Amino acid sequence: MEEVLSIERSTAEQDRRISATMTREQGKLRNFIRKRVADEGDAEDIFQEVFYELVQAYRLMKPVEQAGAWLYQVARNRIIDLFRKTKAVVSPVDDDGDAMPLEDLLPSPDDGPDALYTRAVLLEELDAAIDELPAEQREVFVAHEIDDRSFKEISRATGIGINTLLSRKRYAVLQLRRHLRTIYEEFENE
Repeated sequence: MEEVLSIERSTAEQDRRISATMTREQGKLRNFIRKRVADEGDAEDIFQEVFYELVQAYRLMKPVEQAGAWLYQVARNRIIDLFRKTKAVVSPVDDDGDAMPLEDLLPSPDDGPDALYTRAVLLEELDAAIDELPAEQREVFVAHEIDDRSFKEISRATGIGINTLLSRKRYAVLQLRRHLRTIYEEFENE
């Protein structure tokens, strides 16, 4: 009898936590999903799946510590799953084996909402990866790749030798490749 009461109390506590989390997060989470998924039906399906997974996690006695962050991560994963089904694969090198410009690697914003979302996700990931670079590498990478400055210009402005700048950029590119490989493979697989 004591065991049954304990299970009922545990279930009631789970229900309270789930309900509180849903009440607190549903508006923001729904908006988060709708901004990224053009089709309202798909957005609502993802929204429902996210909360279903939350309930399942609690029912399997795996309570979620940071429920808000967990919900957004699950939502991101479901959105990526949705777009994997329709994503066109982009090759990172051209026919000559040369690295393609960033603009050529990203889906065109004119290709509809799916491409626009994919582009936004990739740019967000790239921005996060650049932010994680050591400051010296980040500065050279941004100056050369984003600001389109030559190594000579950067060298003159900073007083740092061209070989050092080349080395820093090389390490930045290697680190960015490692960081972005996972997201690229996710989109490439479907």
